[in-house]
Amino acid sequence: MRAWFMLAMMAGMTVALARGGEHDKPLRVCLVSGSLEYDSDASLNKFQKHLEKNYHAVCSRAFIKTESDLPGLENLDTCDVMLLFTRRLKITGEQLERVKKHCLAGKPIVGIRTASHAFQNWLDLDKEVLGGNYKGHFGAGPLCAVKIEPKAKSHPILKGVQPFQSVGSLYKNTGLAKDVDILLTGSATANTEPIAWTRQYKGARIFYTSLGHQKDFDDPNFVTMIVNALYWTTNREPAARKNP
Repeated sequence: MRAWFMLAMMAGMTVALARGGEHDKPLRVCLVSGSLEYDSDASLNKFQKHLEKNYHAVCSRAFIKTESDLPGLENLDTCDVMLLFTRRLKITGEQLERVKKHCLAGKPIVGIRTASHAFQNWLDLDKEVLGGNYKGHFGAGPLCAVKIEPKAKSHPILKGVQPFQSVGSLYKNTGLAKDVDILLTGSATANTEPIAWTRQYKGARIFYTSLGHQKDFDDPNFVTMIVNALYWTTNREPAARKNP
């Protein structure tokens, strides 16, 4: 009996050490960019600099060349999490299959704004994977008041995040999948919509937010939330960069 106990203890320690070793490695993020309307290349370039400067993370890129060409998607094969920020791209063949392989295999995803309609020829990504229900957006103009859902105040993704305002138009997303957990709502004039949520899909953690206007990337609350989401979806704690 004692021998069995010792073997179980040793096995547990081995697993713990293996996990610890994995988490000692930098978080590998693949930035997938192709939302011209929101200058996603510039926004994600800024975000990459912030992430790599302050956190134990490294980024690879798949940045748009044309609406039907998104080179760099081979980086999805080795990343820990995909950060998706494209809009109605029309990639096909091997490129689209690489995206589908990542999503449908149950791998972590952080989706920003137009990720709900990331690929014109795979609009089912929104409902099937992200758990969303994108139905367009309200008109631009009034500021969107971003509020934290009371039940979500202690969620790790919202650590260090305070209510703020966004100049981006409010997306219509009422009617989400039943298994999502709403983290943030947004209100503009008399309209209130869910604007950030999580879910699990095929065992993977998923995060999506309809925020992502260019100016959102200047707000530390938004940036902190995206950093937290990258770590949360990969079951890791945010790790400061060593020797910054």
